[in-house]
Amino acid sequence: MRGDCANCFGLCCTALPFAASADFAADKPAGQPCGNLQADFRCGIHARLRERGYSGCTVFDCFGAGQRVSQETFGGRSWRADPGSAQPMFAAFPVVQRLHELLWYLTEALSLPEAESLHPQVRAELARIDGLAGGTPEELARVDLAAERAQVNPLLLRASELARADAPVRGKRRDRRGADLLGANLKGADLRGVDLRGALLIAADLRGADLRRADLIGADLRDAKVAGADFTGALFLTQPQVNAAKGDAATHLPAGLERPGHW
Repeated sequence: MRGDCANCFGLCCTALPFAASADFAADKPAGQPCGNLQADFRCGIHARLRERGYSGCTVFDCFGAGQRVSQETFGGRSWRADPGSAQPMFAAFPVVQRLHELLWYLTEALSLPEAESLHPQVRAELARIDGLAGGTPEELARVDLAAERAQVNPLLLRASELARADAPVRGKRRDRRGADLLGANLKGADLRGVDLRGALLIAADLRGADLRRADLIGADLRDAKVAGADFTGALFLTQPQVNAAKGDAATHLPAGLERPGHW
């Protein structure tokens, strides 16, 4: 469930729209190839994305949807070689990406020993969502992503509660779900076991903060300062969230996540 660009037909560079901003140097509508995409589906400025104004590309990860749609859903036929496949392929990609994100969360829930009682249900949902992601383009077009998230979410929430049950928490502010912490000063904060699902942590100062066993599913960490922060055992943290934050060599990450090159 990690992007493998060598086996993808540049789908994130074509299927998704860009809006000119601090993250992207130019506008690009959905379904139109980025001007930097080469004929072999490689990025012509990959080593210089940030300096060329495309930092948004450096934080993106498709959770492996790109290669699955390219090689499985469409059997290795590129949209350039088969123009008729372009629109169905571009429509399928974001659906599979969202389904693969759910697979990431479910896979993590299956790794939590505290949630062992839920593992049979987690395995069943994992198989079901994987089956949806492996559907035909026509079947993928009918997937109701909101309904799928709503079905999986209670299971993930319960797994999180079980995993955080023994985490030491100071005070009574354990539930910070959806909290507006935009630019908040949380330097050195003890956030162990805190529910930060969907919290807005954009540009927050989390330097040296203790986020062990915190639930970070859907938390917005764009430009959050996480130098020296401890994310060891943090729940449902993804590579795109890590990529969007500003850490350093002293930032502790959960197993399976990589330290971004731009840190």
